[in-house]
Amino acid sequence: MATTKNLCAQIPIDLHERVSEERERLGQTTSEYIVNLIQDYYNMMENQKGGIQMTEKGRTMAFQIPEELFQRIKRHLERETLRSGKKLTQRDFVLNLITQALDEADAESATEQDSPAEAPVEARVADAATPADTDTHDVESAV
Repeated sequence: MATTKNLCAQIPIDLHERVSEERERLGQTTSEYIVNLIQDYYNMMENQKGGIQMTEKGRTMAFQIPEELFQRIKRHLERETLRSGKKLTQRDFVLNLITQALDEADAESATEQDSPAEAPVEARVADAATPADTDTHDVESAV
């Protein structure tokens, strides 16, 4: 376990009540909740423009989703936070989904490139010899 040190601060009562309600909802101790908040804050600052340090150029994707889907995502994030004891953010959740989907697509594409290409169906049909005793007619000679 990491070495720890106590951190105390006087905060307004309404903020204290808000913190208490949220940490109880998440089923965390005050210490766990505050540590997660501080870690999330510094992670956010490191990933934002003007933050501590950006390791790569970031781009923003923004889109609207139906309210029902948004609520499902919120419930999932809450369950995962309770299960793991570490807050799962919307950003991390969406980035993980995108990365997973792209990894699967890349693997599928690599598999397709590694397998020998089959001749198109038209080429295979045209290459097959038609038996001489069949009743095939030229479209042009039909009256």
